[in-house]
Amino acid sequence: MGVSLKRLESLALRELSSLLRRDDSNRGLSSVGVTEVRITNDLSYMTIYYTFYMGKKENYDALLEKHKGYIRHELAKKLKARKMPELIFKFDESLEYGNHINEVIHEMNERDQKIKEEAKEKGLIPDED
Repeated sequence: MGVSLKRLESLALRELSSLLRRDDSNRGLSSVGVTEVRITNDLSYMTIYYTFYMGKKENYDALLEKHKGYIRHELAKKLKARKMPELIFKFDESLEYGNHINEVIHEMNERDQKIKEEAKEKGLIPDED
């Protein structure tokens, strides 16, 4: 991946975020956040990874597909692109996965703390004072 492709991805991410954030309430896209943009080397496809703040994933999938033409048109104007890639929207599951890992670690720490307390009560571990 060349430097210019990375720069294009970065610019597309910034412009998409701005476009969706300032979108009027009729489209309902203002609660969509773009987390990553990947463009194929031949500039045929732009995969846009997104997340949202409230609601159901299915609603946002349908909403983004419905307004794909509008988003592509507006993005092409901002990027001043002669050839605009086909947009592919994918839900970014990394945030949910990170939250899940966080919960698992928290539960393990709580369980570890309970085990230590029980061991102290039974006299298996000396008190740390």
